Amino acid sequence: MISFENDYSTGAHPRVLEALAATNLEPAPGYGSDRFCESATARIRAACDDETADVFFLTGGTQTNAVVISALLAGHEGVIAADTGHIAVHEAGAVEATGHKVITLPEHDGKLRAADAEAYLDAFYADASFTHMVFPGMVFIAHPSELGTLYSLAELEALAAVCRRYEIPLYLDGARLAYGLAAPETDVTLPDIARLVDAFYIGGTKCGALCGEAVVFPRGGMPRHFLTHVKQHGALLAKGRLLGVQFDALFTDGLYAEVGRTAMNAAAKLRRVLRDAGCEFFRESPTNQQFIVLENAQAEALAERIRFSTWEKLGDGRTVIRLVTSWSTTPDDLAALEEALRAAMR
Repeated sequence: MISFENDYSTGAHPRVLEALAATNLEPAPGYGSDRFCESATARIRAACDDETADVFFLTGGTQTNAVVISALLAGHEGVIAADTGHIAVHEAGAVEATGHKVITLPEHDGKLRAADAEAYLDAFYADASFTHMVFPGMVFIAHPSELGTLYSLAELEALAAVCRRYEIPLYLDGARLAYGLAAPETDVTLPDIARLVDAFYIGGTKCGALCGEAVVFPRGGMPRHFLTHVKQHGALLAKGRLLGVQFDALFTDGLYAEVGRTAMNAAAKLRRVLRDAGCEFFRESPTNQQFIVLENAQAEALAERIRFSTWEKLGDGRTVIRLVTSWSTTPDDLAALEEALRAAMR
């Protein structure tokens, strides 16, 4: 069956697998102290235009969010996020399980507005009893967002200004960062992100790696004893080389950018297929996640030939589904989807 279910349903980009195979029998120190992690770190620093950045490799997005957020927050602090944010919806309470509340604010096209965050912070400290409440100790955003939307450079700058005013970190989830950076509509670059945020991660799992996320703390901002914190949370990989080799490959000869462009080119063709089939878009997304509304019977018919994600039941006999492209999406995949869509919508 053809899959548009997600951007990690296939394995890894062939160049990543080649790098893993080529280095497989070379002995290396553990826990990320190997030459592969060192090389990947140097390449990521260069890509971020920040030679002082600290880089640490973890295995998955939920793990990364829970570990980084808990490391950056004090025990009495929580994290502000949009109510559609991944940490608020699809991480099974992982952040709360570390003892930190997720403070949700209304989303706007899947994003958190600087004005809303500032209003919340202003109101919090204007309350005479704020010392009895969970302190807002961080702002969390995802780029792209859960709905595939992108922050503009002006929006990132506004959020960074709010966080600096209140002296709290701005943390960016970059699970699909390759696709955000490759979007034709974006005016945000990797150096922009490194300049404006206090911590972020470069997604590998959804962007051509078997697994792995590269956490970046710009300007040497890694929390003290971060490795020990990672270990305490059961997130320290003994064979850290597994992650280092993959990110070294992804940041060699522009592969990470190529992965993003390939998925985005496929997404542009996917949008044309969906429009030509007369589909109604649930949200307009400029990245590799596309959301459409189908009659329930149409969604059921399409599911017989195409694998996709069911995003939301609208309660009026219609369903929102999500279709996702990746580095491995082929023209044949898109042709099969087009044929299946037309059959389902007859």
